[in-house]
Amino acid sequence: MGRVAFHMGFKASSIDPIEFVRGKRRSHIMRTIASQLTYLCRRKPGNVRSRNFSSYNGKDERSLEEDAERKVGWLLKLIFAGTATAVAYQFFPYLGDNLLQQSVSLLHVKDPLFKRMGASRLARFAIDDERRMKIVEMGGAQELINMLGAAKDDRTRKEALKALAALSHSEEAVGALHHAGAISVVKSTPDSTECAEIEKYKVNLLKRFQDLRYDIPS
Repeated sequence: MGRVAFHMGFKASSIDPIEFVRGKRRSHIMRTIASQLTYLCRRKPGNVRSRNFSSYNGKDERSLEEDAERKVGWLLKLIFAGTATAVAYQFFPYLGDNLLQQSVSLLHVKDPLFKRMGASRLARFAIDDERRMKIVEMGGAQELINMLGAAKDDRTRKEALKALAALSHSEEAVGALHHAGAISVVKSTPDSTECAEIEKYKVNLLKRFQDLRYDIPS
């Protein structure tokens, strides 16, 4: 009779009893992890039991557990998102090429904000010679040079220089930058007293051209 009443109660409330039990079990596991984290965070060295333990009341205990539970949930979400992005980029080359092309397309937009977004993406994607040369072949190098030459503010100059510096790790890409007129544009970029990174990227780029025996006009 008890089981029948139990199931009838669930049917009346339109709740699946199996899902209800699973949900309770997941909630119990999360609370157990949270309570363990809370306990470890409060422990003192040498397994010495705190004399002030009694000062924690039930409300404080529950608040700490809920906070730890939220942090565990966010940590798992971040790990999943990062892993999914890395796997997608490594094992789906067409998706990677599409992301590169979209980033280059952002450089064509007149709004400096979109140009900075595109340059920032390219700087992150240019992690090996193959991807650097793909960016060059898609016209990204030329667009970055144009972006740098037309930039009206330090933030836009910095993002363009940062992306060009990322491409310069490839000798073949440096040659393409030289033929596109990068040296004169980089050299004529004004320094900034508010953004030291601009000068740093300029110096590194010009040194890279010099190391590879490209003439730098005085």
